[in-house]
Amino acid sequence: MPLPSLHKHELLQREYGQQTYQLIQGLREVEDKAERTRRATQIVQLVFRLQPALRDQPDAQQRVWNHLYEMADEDLDIDAPFELQGLSQLNQHPKPIPYPKLSPKLKAYGRSVELMVEKALALEDPSEREQATITIGRTMKFLYRSHNKENAKDVTILKHLKDLSGGQLTLDPAQVEAQGLFEFAVGSAPAAATSSTGRAAFIVPQPRQERQERRGNNSSSGNRRDKQRRGGKKGRQEPQQPPQ
Repeated sequence: MPLPSLHKHELLQREYGQQTYQLIQGLREVEDKAERTRRATQIVQLVFRLQPALRDQPDAQQRVWNHLYEMADEDLDIDAPFELQGLSQLNQHPKPIPYPKLSPKLKAYGRSVELMVEKALALEDPSEREQATITIGRTMKFLYRSHNKENAKDVTILKHLKDLSGGQLTLDPAQVEAQGLFEFAVGSAPAAATSSTGRAAFIVPQPRQERQERRGNNSSSGNRRDKQRRGGKKGRQEPQQPPQ
């Protein structure tokens, strides 16, 4: 059983007033559409005059027009400047989001690494694919450390990368270990950390090393300040007492 109109729009009546509600209800009695539109526009202007604070709110115009349409029981044929939507859509249940059915092959890396592998396999340029493989391997090593709380050997990462790509993304284990392609470093990339094409490998700084470096800089500056304070106290001369 639908709710009576008075109880249905009780909150809107309190917000805009009983007289404004009666004016809106009277719009449906106007037969001419142009006249209905003109009166509806005047009612909206009246609302903003009575409540000037509404002008500062985002999307105030569209919201007031929708409230007018709702207080008319969503039965109002006018040429509004916005697409009119009532509040009945708030009672609609959202569509359920399907739960992902495909679980990652290796939980330590997640689905995002598998998507990165798919993007790398779509690259046709051998140099770009090699650089993408190095980046994916470095990301996998970082995620392996975070998930298992232990370091992973480059051979293990290469094996997992080969399994995820179906054997299409491979690197020379000796080259990866010698050049440290899967390692994270602070600052610019070393001269050895380059790919076979001569392009510098992408190096991501480790947060732990950055914190240690900042602590070292702060401690050195603090030591200098302490020395300056101690030196200032030593160099200070005490006022001389007058002779007795």
